[in-house]
Parts: sequence; structure tokens; C-alpha cells
Amino acid sequence: MNSLALMRETKHRKLLISAGLSWLFDAMDVGMVSFIVAALAVEWELGAHQIGLLTALNSVGMAVGAAVAGSLADRYGRRAILLWTLLVFSAASGLSALAASFAALCALRFVAGFGLGGELPVASTLVSESVPAPERGRAVVLLESFWAGGWIVAALISYFVIPDYGWRIAFVIGALPCFYALYLRRAIQDSPVYRDTADRGRRLTIRARIASVWSASYRKSTIALWILWFTVVFSYYGMFLWLPTLMVLKGFALVKSFQYVLIITLAQLPGYFTAAYLIERFGRKFVLVTYLLLTAACAVWFGNAGSAGMLVAAGACLSFFNLGAWGAMYAYTPELYPTAVRSTGVGLAASFGRIGGVIGPYLVGDLVARGTDVKTVFFVFFTAIVAGAFALLILGPETKGVDPDARAG
Repeated sequence: MNSLALMRETKHRKLLISAGLSWLFDAMDVGMVSFIVAALAVEWELGAHQIGLLTALNSVGMAVGAAVAGSLADRYGRRAILLWTLLVFSAASGLSALAASFAALCALRFVAGFGLGGELPVASTLVSESVPAPERGRAVVLLESFWAGGWIVAALISYFVIPDYGWRIAFVIGALPCFYALYLRRAIQDSPVYRDTADRGRRLTIRARIASVWSASYRKSTIALWILWFTVVFSYYGMFLWLPTLMVLKGFALVKSFQYVLIITLAQLPGYFTAAYLIERFGRKFVLVTYLLLTAACAVWFGNAGSAGMLVAAGACLSFFNLGAWGAMYAYTPELYPTAVRSTGVGLAASFGRIGGVIGPYLVGDLVARGTDVKTVFFVFFTAIVAGAFALLILGPETKGVDPDARAG
């Protein structure tokens, strides 16, 4: 390897780690909420509907943030919007520790969700644009693998901190990423391909960018993508935000449920790493469809699990395949659109998906409040995931090795 190639590889690795750590902080915040609501349900005597509302509002914020930040990133650059969204969510997370009422906490979680939802599509777009085509799929899946690291940190904080020190200190820890933004400001730059086309992207109005995403050239891909995002986000947030609480409903103590969820969360990492390997070997659609169908099967398995061992095994497999599919989805999405509207396309798909993230947790809360058993709840997710897999299989193009800008031309 010559010195120029080595410098490029080092630069790409630095970008991946820098953006990945911001992704880790996002996941840490989302993950801690799933544990905090289980503690809040006891301390504030929250009902299932209130828990569902709190997690749903977080997803509403993410939906709005994804759409707004995606469009702004095409106009003002990926780097600037990435920094601002990081600051927004970390500040709102820290202020959540001061919430004195359920209403105040809901409002702050909406703002935190806005920052979280905005950061994720912008970060994946930046990484996808900055690495060579033969490596970009693997790079974005590895970026997404930092999500597992964030959930593991959240699980550790929740297991060791919340039982002894309370949920407020967990939110204080969630404010620490605002200091990381100071480093990120110097560590990353916009991608060369964005800088080369920035003027064209800035000339387009928001309406023109949205119209381009839904133009004849991209309409079929956009439909497939929006269905995919909706079903994946619906099932993920419906299942995983409720996981500690569902463990309690199955008869396990709160601390024991945290321990089991930590074990299940660890299975995310090999899920990402296998997807990162397979995505450049067999293509995006193969990995997505395969991992989604296996996620659906594991959802049925988890819903029917009776013993603690079976529950953890099913949960670990569910975590493995579901998060592997998430990584592949983030790799696939930016490859469908040209640079001038790429972040808008990614943001809109993510925003529509977050509607599923609103409905999923709230639906679980409603079903649990009605006395619906866990088996039926997870069959709902089985149906949704299978629908997403078939929509992609029928309507979605393969993007492995395809240059989106050349396709646009």
C-alpha cells in the first residue's frame, strides 16, 4: 500500500470512528429511555398508556428532526447539521434530569428526539459519501454498529446506576455528548463529493428536492424505501423500547430484566459485523431480505418463549438479525439518490419510518393495557417485518457498486 492510499484509509477510519461515536451517544440516549421508563413506571406510577406516550413522543421528535435535518444538510452541509443536532439532543437529555412532571419530561423527550432523529441520517450520508464505492456499504454498516455500543453502555448505566442512584443521574450522563461536539467540530469535514456539488444543492428549494425524490426516476425506489423504513422502525421501537417492561410482565424482577436485556443487547454486535461482511459480498437486498425474514421468525420465537433461557436465546437472535438489518438499511438508503438531494431522500425515508416508531411503542402500550398476551404482541411485529421484506424484494433496486450520481445523469 502506497503512502497516499494509507493516508486515505487513515482519514476514512478517523471519520468512521468520529461519526460512530456520535452515533453511539444517540443510541445510549435512546437505550437509556427504555430502561428509565421501566423505573419511572414504578416511581411515578405510570400506566401502560403513559409509557407508550412518552416513548412515542420521542419518536415524533425523531420524525420531525430527520425530515428537517435531512433537507438542511443538503443546503448547509452534512458537518454543520451533524454538530447542531448533536448539541440539541444532548442538551435536552441533560435537562430531562430536572423534569418535575410527566408533561415536562414528555416535552424534553420530544426535543431530544428531534436532535437524535436529525443526526442519524446526516451521519450515515456523510460516511456513505466519503468512502470509495467498493467499501461504502461495509463502512455504513460498521457506523451503525456503534449503535450496539451505545445500547450496551445504556444497559450498563441502567443496570449499575439506576437501581442505586435513580433515573435522573442517567439523564445527566446523557448530556455529556455536548462536550464531544467540540472535538467533532475539528475532526470531520464535508465529503469531497458534496463540496463539488454543494452549489447545485443550495440552489434547489425544499419543494424541488422533495419533488426530485418522488420523480419518475426514483418513485419506485422511494416507495420500497419508505415501506422498509416504516416496518423496520415500527418493529424495532415497538419491541426493544418495551423489552425491559415486557420482561417484568413475564414475571422477572426489574433488575433481573435489565440483566437479561444487557445480554440480549450484546448480540447486536455480531449481527452488525456479519451484515458488514455479507453486504459487499452478496449485495444490499440479499442481506436486508434475509435478515428481516429471520428477524420475523425470531419475533414469533420470543413471543412464545416460556423459560428464562429460551427468552434470552430468542431475544439474542432477535437482536442479532434486527440490528444487522438496520445496518444494511442505513447503507442502502443513501445509495438510491444523487448527491444534491441525497440527505433529503435519506431524511424523508427516516422521517416516515419514525412514524412507525411512534405507532409501535404506543400500540404495545395499548395492547398491554388491554391485557393482550406477549405472544400476540410479537405476532404483530412478525407480520410487519415480513411485509417490509417483500416490499423491498419486489420494488427495491440493488445498489451494490452503483454510482447514484451516474444513475441520475
